[in-house]
Amino acid sequence: MSVAASRCAARLIQRSLRLPLSTSSPLSSAIPQSSYQSTRLSIASTTRLPSTRPFSSSSSLLHGHLDPPKPGEERKVTFVDKEGDEHTFEVADGDNLLDIAQANDLEMEGACGGSCACSTCHVIVSDPDMFDKMEEPDDDENDMLDLAFGLTETSRLGCQVKMSKELDGLVVKLPTMTRNLQASDFAKR
Repeated sequence: MSVAASRCAARLIQRSLRLPLSTSSPLSSAIPQSSYQSTRLSIASTTRLPSTRPFSSSSSLLHGHLDPPKPGEERKVTFVDKEGDEHTFEVADGDNLLDIAQANDLEMEGACGGSCACSTCHVIVSDPDMFDKMEEPDDDENDMLDLAFGLTETSRLGCQVKMSKELDGLVVKLPTMTRNLQASDFAKR
């Protein structure tokens, strides 16, 4: 281990143990000088340090979490799954159907993470009048819908449908199958 790497590891250990930082020698206040070198190397090589990556700062419990709607502002949405079972949820304005389904453990993949780059969150709006209340799908969504299995006149991508007052009471069906294109689907055989 290089000297620079040893110093960096020692600083990380100091921070994780909340030891005072010293400008003369790292860990000098916590470890006697005679055993400093061997202890520093053994701690640095055997201790798993906490991640310092900024994108890992949120709790894993918050992933896929939707904020509950404010009292009096609840919107109802019903999903009809592949078996015909209905699942009704109270949600907030702005929640999209993909997030709602995944937060409630319904079988909706969303392979692209809601970026409108696949058709695995395809839903079928049950009521044509409710479909007419929705904003028109943009070109990207229409392109992805062309790839969806079981496309209908009232098909939409769940990641693009955001709940609003106008959509209160929305009922959508999950198609019996989805089409998830992968690079291996195009491999030469």
